Amino acid sequence: MTEIRLYNTKTRRKERFQPLDPQNVRMYVCGPTVYDRAHLGNARPVIVFDVLYRLLRHVYGPDHVTYVRNFTDVDDKINATALARKEAGAKGTLEELIAERTEETIRWYHADMDALGTMRPNKEPRATQWIGAMVAMIEDLIAKGHAYAAEGHVLFSVDSYRDYGKLSGRSVDDMIAGARVEVAPYKRNPMDFVLWKPSSDELPGWDSPWGRGRPGWHIECSAMAYELLGETFDIHGGGIDLAFPHHENEIAQSCCAHPEGGFARFWLHNEMLQVEGRKMSKSLGNFFTVRDLLDRGVPGEVIRFVMLSTHYRKPMDWTEKKREEAERTLRSIAQLLGTSPLQRPWYGKGRFPAPDEFLKALADDLNTSLALTLIRKYLKEGDEPKLRSSLELIGFEPQELIERFQSFRLQSSRNEFTSGTSLESWGAFSKAQQERIAEIAARLKLARADAMQTKDFTQVDAMKSALVAAGVEVRMTKDGVDLVPGPDFDPAKLEGV
Repeated sequence: MTEIRLYNTKTRRKERFQPLDPQNVRMYVCGPTVYDRAHLGNARPVIVFDVLYRLLRHVYGPDHVTYVRNFTDVDDKINATALARKEAGAKGTLEELIAERTEETIRWYHADMDALGTMRPNKEPRATQWIGAMVAMIEDLIAKGHAYAAEGHVLFSVDSYRDYGKLSGRSVDDMIAGARVEVAPYKRNPMDFVLWKPSSDELPGWDSPWGRGRPGWHIECSAMAYELLGETFDIHGGGIDLAFPHHENEIAQSCCAHPEGGFARFWLHNEMLQVEGRKMSKSLGNFFTVRDLLDRGVPGEVIRFVMLSTHYRKPMDWTEKKREEAERTLRSIAQLLGTSPLQRPWYGKGRFPAPDEFLKALADDLNTSLALTLIRKYLKEGDEPKLRSSLELIGFEPQELIERFQSFRLQSSRNEFTSGTSLESWGAFSKAQQERIAEIAARLKLARADAMQTKDFTQVDAMKSALVAAGVEVRMTKDGVDLVPGPDFDPAKLEGV
């Protein structure tokens, strides 16, 4: 069996991974707070832990790995977003608008992450489905002397847990000095954090021994992880920004509630994302969501390839140069796979075993940077069996790469676009205009493929309308997209497509 070695934040060293039970390898990853679209930084842990999930399934078997990633669907940010919609004139009660927003955001999240080639976890619990478990855990912490009620709130007593700060390597004094802590007269220690807080009549709330209220953020993950994975499980993951205070607080309350267990044995954290060497922020004008990129015609496979080009424990810099390089590589891969004699129905998924050197790269603390270097080597050598099996292992479907990236390429020797758009009807136009049509046809095909999955054809309809307004006839079949210039075609109007 392949030996997996992972860097454990808790011990600050790379360790051999040995699951508690090889028949039931268990992993929990902190999921999104569902109040808006996932930005590019949110996508990094999803892709990182998707690769780890695939590796664990490969080594231990698909039926022997349980992956849990939660949805935080009760939160002050969600409430604020719904309140803004209500003040803008949206119909319905605030609670109804909150429910509507969370459902909408979860649909967006699934569609966007699906487009990046990530597998959905085995279980995706919503915080609101586990309120009873949270209340029970809070009651237990109070009974054991680790939490206290004050003015409608329940707070965890940091002083009651001697190992507080070990994950992040900080002392309590350092944390107080460097953290933004809520100053409240009912706190015994400034670092004590909220387990339960009161809710007004219009906000979501649940009955509890401490009055109508809602849970704090940290208790949500502890309760759901315990209920779905037990008091001790194998791996807990998330972005490095969650190490303190979220993961530190999870450990404290979970270990105090279940002192006989150890909570998570391995802690994995991915580093943060930058854009062109700068922190992504709206004020700098370099903030964008995954959907922004997809709508601009950047395929999900390109986003995934760029993300995996940097080791997960190093800061990742998204640049236009990396995007272009990734797209060129994927086009070359699609060209090789699409013209190979192995492109036959009987050469299905999993036909070839993953190369040992490739598997060892992934097993060495998810060295995806080395893994992509090996993929480029197999591409250069024309070694399709190794290329196919390696791509599959890290979440790239060969057939989908062929269909998507050959459609981006102008096949002038055959006088046609592989997306289905014939060049013969565009012969009277300039090369630049032909390439512009090729790009639009490829994006329309991509948007249509996504729409078939999400059942949301808004983007497809908008593109079709814009093309028709420009005098282009749009013909779509199961085999591709055909764009034909009409008698009133106006190239200038393509700028808006």
